[in-house]
Amino acid sequence: MDFALPVSLILVFTAVALAAGSAIAYLIGASAILTFWAVDKSQFMAVLPQRLFSQLDSFAFLAMPLFILAGDLMNRGGVASALIDLSMSVFGRLKGGLGHVNVVTSVFFAGVSGSATADAAALGNSLVPEMERRGYTRDYASAITGASSIIGPIIPPSSIMIFYGALMETNVTALFAAGILPGLLLAAMLMAMNAYYAHRDDHPGGADMDLPPFLPSLIRAIPALMLPVIILGGTLFGFMTPAEAAGVAVLAAVLIGIGYGKLDLRGILDSLMRTGVMLGGLFILLCAISTFSYIAALLQWPQAIQSVVEGWGLGPLGYLMLINVIFLGAGMAMDVKAAVALFAPIFVPAALAMGIDPIHLAIVICFNITAGLLSPPLGAVLLILSTVVKLDYWRLIRVTMPFLIAELLLLLVLTYVPAITLALPTALGLR
Repeated sequence: MDFALPVSLILVFTAVALAAGSAIAYLIGASAILTFWAVDKSQFMAVLPQRLFSQLDSFAFLAMPLFILAGDLMNRGGVASALIDLSMSVFGRLKGGLGHVNVVTSVFFAGVSGSATADAAALGNSLVPEMERRGYTRDYASAITGASSIIGPIIPPSSIMIFYGALMETNVTALFAAGILPGLLLAAMLMAMNAYYAHRDDHPGGADMDLPPFLPSLIRAIPALMLPVIILGGTLFGFMTPAEAAGVAVLAAVLIGIGYGKLDLRGILDSLMRTGVMLGGLFILLCAISTFSYIAALLQWPQAIQSVVEGWGLGPLGYLMLINVIFLGAGMAMDVKAAVALFAPIFVPAALAMGIDPIHLAIVICFNITAGLLSPPLGAVLLILSTVVKLDYWRLIRVTMPFLIAELLLLLVLTYVPAITLALPTALGLR
C-alpha cells in the first residue's frame, strides 16, 4: 500500500496550519479528515461519530476531570503554603536547604495535583521569591523549581497516567503503583544535585536560618498530607477505584481549603469553570485524535511500523530507545496529552507485540514525555516559569540544562532496568 500521499498530505497541511497558528486539535482533526478523502476511505466516515463516542465512553476517563478539579481547588486552598512551611521546618537548616525544600514540596504536591505545570506555577509564585530573598540567585531557584516540577506527573495521582491508561486500556491502579519508585528516585537525584551545587556555590542554609517551627507546621499540613495517603491507599489496596478516589479528593480539597480559610464559594465556582474549560479543549482534542487513530488503523500504520522495526532488527530494548526519542521529541513541542494520544496508538501496539511489559512501557513513555516539558524549544514548564519568575526564556533553558540531562540519564536507567518500575505492581499483585 502506498503511504506517500497521506503522509505527505498530513505533513504539508500540518506545517501550513502550524505556521498559521491553528490549534492542535483542529490541525489533527482536519488532517485526518483530508486523509480519509485522499486515500478513498470516505465511506468509513459514516461510522465516525459512533466511534468517537465509544472512544470517550471509558470509566477511567471519569477520574481525570475530578483529579484536575481537586488539584485546582488545592492550589486555591492554601495547600502549597502549608507544604512549603512543613518542608522548610525539616530541611531548611541544611546547606542549600531551600533547594531541598523545593524538591520535597514537589513530592508532597505531586500527591495533590499530579501536574508539572501546576507545580511549576505554584512554586514559581511562592518559593522562587523566597529563595531569592534568602540569597539564592533567581537562575538557580528557577532551575531547581522547573526540574522538581517534573516529579508531579510521575508520583500518583497523575492525570497523564489516567489519560494513558484510559486510552491504551492499561490498568490505571498498576500505573499509579509503578510511578512511585521512579518518582522517588527522581526526587533523590535532584536532592543530591542540589547538595552538590549548595557546597560548590556556597548556597545559604544552616542552623541560624529563621524557619517555621516544626510542630505547628506539621499540624497545619496534616490535612494536605492525608490526601495522597487516602488516594493511594484506597486505590492500591482495592478500597476505591481511581474515579472514586478522585471524587474523595475533590471533597477533601473543598474541606481543606475551607479549613485553611483560603477557599470560598467564589473560588469553588472559578475552579469548576476553569476545569470545564480545560476539559472542553481536552475532549475536542480526544475526538480529533480518535479520528486520526481510525484512519491510521484503516491504513494499517501500526502493522507497517512493526514490519519496519522487524526489518531493522530492533529488539525490545532497541525499540524502547526509539520510542524514547519519538516521545521526548513530541514532548518538546506538543501538549503532553496530545502527544500521548497522537503517537501511543501508533507505536505502542508494536511494542506490546514484541513482549514489552505494558506497565513498564507506560511509565517510560509518561516519564520521557513529561521530561519534554523541561526541554526546548516549547517546554511548557519553561514557558510558565519564564513568565511567572520574569526570567529570560533562553537563559532559563541554559540554567535548567544540567537538571534535564540528569533526568534523561535516569530515564535511560528506567528503560534498561524494568524491575525498578515493576517492583511495586508485582508486589501488590497488579500485573
